[in-house]
Amino acid sequence: MAAEGVVRADSRTGTDAASPAGTDTPTGTGSRAGGGTQVGTDDGAGGGTARGAGGRTRDLRQLITYALVGGSGVLLDMGAFLLLYNVAGLHEQVANVLSTSLGITNNFVLNALFTFGRRDRLLLRYLRFYAVGLTGIAVTFVLLAVFSRGLGIDPNLVKAGSLPLVLVFQFALNRKWSFA
Repeated sequence: MAAEGVVRADSRTGTDAASPAGTDTPTGTGSRAGGGTQVGTDDGAGGGTARGAGGRTRDLRQLITYALVGGSGVLLDMGAFLLLYNVAGLHEQVANVLSTSLGITNNFVLNALFTFGRRDRLLLRYLRFYAVGLTGIAVTFVLLAVFSRGLGIDPNLVKAGSLPLVLVFQFALNRKWSFA
């Protein structure tokens, strides 16, 4: 149990497990005991090339955590959209931008803390995460325009239908770019 906490802390902070205690050698760029510089290996944030069973387990854990965090963001996004559109009477596109922005910010904080364990360069990571989130706004914007305005389908249904598609697309982008 204690060893798991050490490994987990190392992967969450981006430090080498083989680094001497108290040093912070970034994973994937530092030296390993008994070897040279490590290049192109898995750092827990994705994009690695050398994977063992531990890497796959970590990947699965990240995906599950990301899905749970994403679920909280979806609920927040959809709840805010329903309130802004149906109660406050905002235009569906305005309600979409505001509700999605709220969900993006929620998901960034929770993913930084729990999914990817990255607490460095938060402003840069947030800007990248938000840029990925803008792709979701753009996709939903087009879907609302086509299906709601064009075909007369209820904007609430279009918004709900867009969420799973956007979630999967954004996981891939965030893992490879925002939290790499």
